[in-house]
Amino acid sequence: MADRRLEALEALLTQMKGCRACPKMYPPVVVGPAVLSPVLIVGQAPGVREGPADKLFAWTAGKTLFRWFDGALGLDEAAVRSRIAFAAVARCFPGKLAKGGDRKPDTDEVLACRPWLEAQVTLVRPRLVVPLGALAIEQVLGHGGPLAEVVGRLHTATWHGLDVDVIPLPHPSGVSTWPVTEPGKTLLARALEQLARHPVARSLQTP
Repeated sequence: MADRRLEALEALLTQMKGCRACPKMYPPVVVGPAVLSPVLIVGQAPGVREGPADKLFAWTAGKTLFRWFDGALGLDEAAVRSRIAFAAVARCFPGKLAKGGDRKPDTDEVLACRPWLEAQVTLVRPRLVVPLGALAIEQVLGHGGPLAEVVGRLHTATWHGLDVDVIPLPHPSGVSTWPVTEPGKTLLARALEQLARHPVARSLQTP
């Protein structure tokens, strides 16, 4: 059964790469490898470096993210990428803002990419979801308020038909100062402690 799910996931990701639904987005569609895992990381959208690498979190934000996971679970980047599934709210680079940083995908772009995300979630069947940043948190938890209201707490949600635990994290982008200033610094540490204790996440530590 797992082999069939993996084949279906590989086919989905191949099909996803052909999507050109959003005229303001910059292809290629970034999908990365097909991984079936009880843990799913959900980001906002790939950056400019992720397209050539064809994997999410391939640059500066990734270094921060993998440092967080190494500290919490003792898993380096290679282990995280092979044992955890990656997804994003949007799968193409949205472009840069004039003031710096990446443009946030707009509502139409999020809606256009949602069927791909839903299909991936249905095939992966995660039991623990880790949304990174405000946009991903809003999509998973329906929370559009301050990060301080949700980061540092374990949540449960029904998402794309699955009952999942949710541990929200701030986005690891170097543009954001939230993870390194209070209350973000303390809440991030609390969230990573929850990740380290969560039985589904801990199960990934077994080779």
